[in-house]
Amino acid sequence: MNRRWKDIAGRIFILFLVLCIPANHNGRSIEQHRSQSDVPEILESDGLEKYAPPIEVSFVREMEDELQQMISELPGETLLDNRWTRLYKEELGIQIRYDWIASGDVYNQKLGVSLASGRFPDVVKVNPYQLRQLSNADLIEDLTEVYQRYASPLTKDILEAEGSGALNAATIDGKLMAIPESSSSIETAQYLWIRTDWLNRLGLQPPETMEDVLQISKAFTELDPDENGEQDTYGLALTNHLWDPVMGAEGFIAGYGAYPNIWIKDSQGNLVYGGIQPEVREALLALQTMYLEGQLDPDFGYKNGSKELRLIEDGKIGMLYGEQWTSFMLQSSRSTDTSAEWQAYPIVAESGRSLFVPLRSNTGQYFAVRKGFSNPEAVVKMMNLHLDTNWGEHAEYETYYNDDSRAVWKLSPVTPFPGNKNIDAYKQIRDARITGDFTGLKDEALVIHKRIAAYDSKGVDSGWGWKQTYGPSGAFSIADSYEKNDQLLYDQFTGGVTDTMVDRQIILRDLQLEAYMNIILGRPIEEFDRFVENWLQLGGDQISAEVNSWFRTHVTQEH
Repeated sequence: MNRRWKDIAGRIFILFLVLCIPANHNGRSIEQHRSQSDVPEILESDGLEKYAPPIEVSFVREMEDELQQMISELPGETLLDNRWTRLYKEELGIQIRYDWIASGDVYNQKLGVSLASGRFPDVVKVNPYQLRQLSNADLIEDLTEVYQRYASPLTKDILEAEGSGALNAATIDGKLMAIPESSSSIETAQYLWIRTDWLNRLGLQPPETMEDVLQISKAFTELDPDENGEQDTYGLALTNHLWDPVMGAEGFIAGYGAYPNIWIKDSQGNLVYGGIQPEVREALLALQTMYLEGQLDPDFGYKNGSKELRLIEDGKIGMLYGEQWTSFMLQSSRSTDTSAEWQAYPIVAESGRSLFVPLRSNTGQYFAVRKGFSNPEAVVKMMNLHLDTNWGEHAEYETYYNDDSRAVWKLSPVTPFPGNKNIDAYKQIRDARITGDFTGLKDEALVIHKRIAAYDSKGVDSGWGWKQTYGPSGAFSIADSYEKNDQLLYDQFTGGVTDTMVDRQIILRDLQLEAYMNIILGRPIEEFDRFVENWLQLGGDQISAEVNSWFRTHVTQEH
């Protein structure tokens, strides 16, 4: 599932604090640390070696509501003592310790203060901005040799599944300064989710063009699809953060050949930011028309995803754009209306335009190691064990990853996973469905198949969402077609945060969101032109230069 953006104000506070950190010019090298007599002896060097005597590795931890609820359902397990902490100790000789544990905003604030003061744990999970700042301040270890020496073949296969992008994003001045918690870009692909019971009730066909989408939206708003005699439904759902993975505007805007969150190539082969391209104007005007005609919730500009979701639960929304896991959110509408049926469809383009599905780089978190920690390889070995236990040759998936529908993988302080695991599971189920032989399914694919089968044969409603994502006509069947039709448009910049991005990116993103939102809510389209000018002047020009400098170097190295 998607991990949501951190609070913007909190990040600005964190960045301000970290900017004030004096560089730590600690002259002691890794070799000097390891020459000390108290460093445990390494018995093997296969990436899963056990320390003897055991070592302690410290982290900090965010306690999410879902994690706390799950732990309450696991007898004999706590965040400090559970199946994962025991496994790391038994198999690797690593004792996990948490310097502190906090929730939500408190976690973000404490982490910011911790990083700013230079007093953070042995291993810390950071975002791209924090990584750049810690590296610039010389507070974290260079992990280049550690990764090459200790990462197992499985770990390397997973982290490098989409090429060097994930590692590039963690590389600063030619040095690997953190281990990325990578994911697959295809997980960010958008689909158009439509209430098919409304389509059928109004005698409408699924959309093939953006013109069809606009027509359906208008009908869902004006023709009383819920048959309650009132005009109280909306054609399309949006949230106040236009780039939310569910109920966002990215898939809609792509229908006009505009890609507002990725870097694309222009006609000269240079990289340009999609958010300032002229194609955006037409998409914003279309959304403005929909808003002014009442096809969007009039209060969407004040609602986050959870608040806008209530309209879906109340049966007031007919369409939305969202990632593959959207079905699990939509399932809530079926608890209030058992006749509610949703189906994922491919996003579409306006007539005469080729369709491309934008894919954002999906690496947003990194594991950095405190400068001076005597065993920086420990985090890599933990990742090796986590991946091997869940997806290796002798995986125990239903014990360590998904135990009776509980996400027990969250008990681990490091949570790497194969970025393609979801679509790979779909392909395994698809192939088994074609042959009619499901005996070869295992681990995640087997668990998903069981849930879909329970829905199909016994009407177990919890399987509905799984079928809408992994079934024969589910979201991943569309992802499969996106891929086969060469419709996937990857972000062309995978180089991580540039120097100017550290200072300006959050400001520029806020500027973009504000301008887009103002136009949708009725401001003149000329607001977009002023936004582009301001974006360039406030750092966009310099960021573009840095991005293209990276791109030229990157292309040269690859060729």
